[in-house]
Amino acid sequence: MVARPGRTLSTVTEPRRFFVRTFGCQMNEHDSERIAGLLEADGLIATTTVDDADVVVLNTCCIRENADNKLYGTLGHLKSVKDRRPDLQIMVGGCLAQKDRETVVERAGHVDVVFGTHNVHRAAELLHESREAGRSIVEILEETVAEDHDTFPSALPVRREVPWAGWVTIQIGCDNSCAFCIVPAVRGKEISRPFGDIVHEVAEAAAEGVTEVTLLGQNVNSYGRDLALAERQRGSDTKVRPMFAELLRAVGAVEGIRRIRYTSPHPKDLRPETIAAMAETPEMCEHLHLPLQSGSDRVLAAMHRGYTAERYLERLAAARAAIPDLAVTTDIIVGFPGETDDDFERTLEVAAAAAYDSAYTFIFSPRPGTEAAERVDQLVAPEVVAERFERLKIVIDRSGLARHEARVGRIEEVLVEGPSRKDPAVLTGRTRQNKLVHFRAERVRPGTYGTVQITSAAPHHLRGELLEITAPARHKTRLPLLVG
Repeated sequence: MVARPGRTLSTVTEPRRFFVRTFGCQMNEHDSERIAGLLEADGLIATTTVDDADVVVLNTCCIRENADNKLYGTLGHLKSVKDRRPDLQIMVGGCLAQKDRETVVERAGHVDVVFGTHNVHRAAELLHESREAGRSIVEILEETVAEDHDTFPSALPVRREVPWAGWVTIQIGCDNSCAFCIVPAVRGKEISRPFGDIVHEVAEAAAEGVTEVTLLGQNVNSYGRDLALAERQRGSDTKVRPMFAELLRAVGAVEGIRRIRYTSPHPKDLRPETIAAMAETPEMCEHLHLPLQSGSDRVLAAMHRGYTAERYLERLAAARAAIPDLAVTTDIIVGFPGETDDDFERTLEVAAAAAYDSAYTFIFSPRPGTEAAERVDQLVAPEVVAERFERLKIVIDRSGLARHEARVGRIEEVLVEGPSRKDPAVLTGRTRQNKLVHFRAERVRPGTYGTVQITSAAPHHLRGELLEITAPARHKTRLPLLVG
């Protein structure tokens, strides 16, 4: 623990309000929902602005190079807020907190609580401890205790960002050793939740009106590998089942669930059983996010990815052959240390052959503590990386637009999400393929399902006309009707 001397507390009128800002991936977003659930269960009320908050929680990411800058820039702004309102409490959690630990308080002495990825369940308690002690508290655990189901992130209360869709964590941590990735260091080893606990949580969510669930894991399609190993170590002669595929089928059988997604899988673990389960489970969305990272076998080996470009394309072809109208998205890193012009050409070739619907493309950024960060003598010149990045974007946008244009004239089912950010008079929804569709409609609640005829296409979205409502929103939370 780190103490900040000379701090005094004044009386605060209850109930207090909290604000959570999330940096990073879906796992961080779901952790934020758990933190919000804990604070709400402790009597605090959520607010949407820092100015109205008595507690500000920053749930951090450390994947990208500028993650530190984002955090400490935000903390710099919050210092002036705290100077005006000394009773404001600031909490920093997540992956960057797990990595930096006491450094957060050393660089920003006005932070009250620093907690990591393995003690999300302690968020409300640490907030109380800091107030009572009048000092900053840093508590970082080294791992999640697999047997302690009460502290596993998904055993905690949740305050969902939207009431019709829910994240469900099925596994935490990662046993891979990708050279560019800090996740194993900050999230720990792979730990799978018990099968029955997951299905029970999905059933509870469905009873509350959730109709779409996304199964989460750092290496989600290796779910159950550790459970099977534990069975073998106990001497069980039970045949090892493909548990992820079985889980997809079980979740699909939960009454009230209309759509299932999962992220993020690893290509080396995309088994035929998983593809079959996706094809045979009606609730499974026709969308596969399959990170490529590079199309060069030499770079893939340096990354320790465990597959070749040929093997990747074979598994992608198998998925498309089994699942009609499958949309495929990916992640690609440009400028990995030592990447040559020839390596990058191979990436362009694979991206073109894969004909992605869209891709998240990243410029390599070294993360301290990873193997790739030590290869400073192999870093690619920034101007070269920038030029490659633009060339890759052209290939991705070309295939994305072509796949979107092929949908013009079709009738698509959409799940209504709400008004467009750019035009509140237009509503947005997502298809089963995770396509964003803009359309005009009146008095439609978020969480409603409807059919839309696609009228035009762009590289990153579709436009259409609402034909009919096929299923009203089921969630219990009362939201205002949206007027288009």
